[in-house]
Amino acid sequence: MIRLRIQVSHRLGRWLVLTDTPHPDCRECEGDGGIEYPYGDDDGEYAGSNWEPCGCWNENHRWRLLPLPRLPRLLRRRGRDPWGPHGYSNEPPF
Repeated sequence: MIRLRIQVSHRLGRWLVLTDTPHPDCRECEGDGGIEYPYGDDDGEYAGSNWEPCGCWNENHRWRLLPLPRLPRLLRRRGRDPWGPHGYSNEPPF
């Protein structure tokens, strides 16, 4: 059974896409979509992890719905941001 969600993809431009999602009640992956296997090097230190996708989800099921337009140059926020780098203003509220 396919469980769909809407996402914005930047793979081939900005597109609105429908994607498959992992089954939330899967007993193998517990809704994560796969199982992570950490591994170590010869000293026993963490060296990375492998990801094995679960059978309840196919990450390649994507359907492009429509292209999203780019914002006009005047509306793009670049350079000085009045709200600061974190989206908060340092000005008093009055």
